[in-house]
Amino acid sequence: MPQTVNLNADLGESFGAWEMGSDAEMLATVNSANVACGFHAGDPLVMRRTLSLARKAGVSVGAHIAYPDLQGFGRRPMTIPAPELEAIILYQLAALAGMARTEGLTMSHVKPHGALSNMACVDPALAGTVVAAIKDFDPALILLAPALSKLAEAGYLAGLPVVEEIFADRAYLDDGQLVPRARADAMIHGAEASLAHVSAMLDEQALISVTGKRLPCTIGSICVHGDGPDAVRTARFLREELLHRGYRLAPLELL
Repeated sequence: MPQTVNLNADLGESFGAWEMGSDAEMLATVNSANVACGFHAGDPLVMRRTLSLARKAGVSVGAHIAYPDLQGFGRRPMTIPAPELEAIILYQLAALAGMARTEGLTMSHVKPHGALSNMACVDPALAGTVVAAIKDFDPALILLAPALSKLAEAGYLAGLPVVEEIFADRAYLDDGQLVPRARADAMIHGAEASLAHVSAMLDEQALISVTGKRLPCTIGSICVHGDGPDAVRTARFLREELLHRGYRLAPLELL
């Protein structure tokens, strides 16, 4: 049987008059969309428009939850007490779920963004807080989490459905964490380089670090960040090549 994987993208990240990404083009390519909920990007109108586009494209949708950090695009580390962070997450989940319902959609998954994700990937207590909020809202929601992370581990321990993802356009450290964006080698540039990066990890079912270290893992989804200049071409190229190589592409809920 062909291996089934998911292709996802972070979308709905425009805000007011400021536009980011090419959501309509990405939605014609990916299987699942992680929609910003207004805390790191997005606003109510952008959320609804993105969900409408997703419905028309037949793409499943999830909440891309974040720290309350519009100015920093959710990439600045924050220290927030667990009860307050749980409330912040629940607020975002409720907003996206309600918006989705008005568009005839059901929210299928949750994916933490930026600093919230990066910090939860290495901090078991923070990961537990994130997972507790998701479980309180709906224990059937899929947690889309970076492969080999404490966040994924917390999801499994809590009994949530978990899909582990790799990044087509980001490089890895030897411990499986993402190379910090401040480093020159943080990003994988171009569709061809992204395909080579993804193909190697899929073939070996392992994260491959910048030094060549292999970290075995289970790969269920591939993320292409929607805000990159090569995002649309990279997503299309990955889709075409993965299908050509015999992979089956499916929404997260069908993995």
